[in-house]
Amino acid sequence: MLQKNTTKREYWLVLLVAILLSACGQPQQSFEMPPVNTDFMTLGLADASIEKRYPGMIEGTVNVEVKAQVSGYLETIYVKEGDYVNKGQSLFKIKGDVFNEQVNNSQANLKAALAAQANAKIEVEKIKPLVAEKVVSDIQLKTAQANYDAAAAQVAQAKAALGSSQINADFAIIKAPVSGYIGRIPNRIGNLVTPADAAPLTTLSEINQVLVYFSMSEADFIAFNQDRKTDAGMNAVSLIMADGKPYAHQGKLELASGNIERSTGSIALKAVFPNPDKLLRSGGAGRVIITKKLKDALTLPMASVKDVQDKFFVFTLADSNKVAMKAIEILGRSGDNYIVKSGVAKGEKIAINSIDDLAEGVKVVPTVAK
Repeated sequence: MLQKNTTKREYWLVLLVAILLSACGQPQQSFEMPPVNTDFMTLGLADASIEKRYPGMIEGTVNVEVKAQVSGYLETIYVKEGDYVNKGQSLFKIKGDVFNEQVNNSQANLKAALAAQANAKIEVEKIKPLVAEKVVSDIQLKTAQANYDAAAAQVAQAKAALGSSQINADFAIIKAPVSGYIGRIPNRIGNLVTPADAAPLTTLSEINQVLVYFSMSEADFIAFNQDRKTDAGMNAVSLIMADGKPYAHQGKLELASGNIERSTGSIALKAVFPNPDKLLRSGGAGRVIITKKLKDALTLPMASVKDVQDKFFVFTLADSNKVAMKAIEILGRSGDNYIVKSGVAKGEKIAINSIDDLAEGVKVVPTVAK
């Protein structure tokens, strides 16, 4: 029995060795990827423009905080948040009873001072002929004249007090210092308001024109100043609004600061935009676009460029219908195109699709697009 089992094992072992030797003796087959159908474009020179975008904050040309100038309880609010008001229009009223009483008291004091002045004048006029006839000494006339001068000073002081009380009474009606849109109104009727309050009664913003403030790096600012010497159109800027749509009106670029901010290495600029439809509001945001025009530039569709670890590559058509992977430098972007600084040249054929299926040396079935 043992001899029979041994014979079976030897048989299967011999058969396995024969199969392995047979497999080793056959030639191995090599597999090659099929060519990739790819469209190519021929690089040419054309006019283009580079866009640089900077985030900005929108402010009105005039932004005014409206505060109380006297203390008191808020009695009336004449406007609503978001209203447009004209300069001099009444906005708030502070309960003015105390100020009216101050006016009445000042008027009474003025009347008393005027009466005292009149009596002093009568005394002077009465003593003058007596001094002339030497009935009394001129010292009495000088005393009477001094009393009259003091009475006149009291009148001036009373007039000043009356004016001050009238100003305070006028301050009880708070009016718009400029024309503009009303901001938030945090107080309600009955609240005590004072000139020392940290929060204003409201803010007023004039937005017939708006200012969009943004910052530019020192390097960009130097390049911008050099470029606009030959391209005056760079002083005109566009705006992308918060909803991603372009603003209908162009703006004009101005400096907001003459110095580089040391902590950030940037300089502040502002763009002035007309705002006839009052679409832009103070406190909003947008992106300022500065456009530089170029002549005879190489442009590539962004879809034809492969981004690998912040480096950019394209596939060019090489010999034997194979592709070569080339690194390029990007100068900027224009719409859906990149503007190429270096890496490829005019006349080269660039793959414009299927780039995820391409690699160095991959064969293609090229179709050259017009």
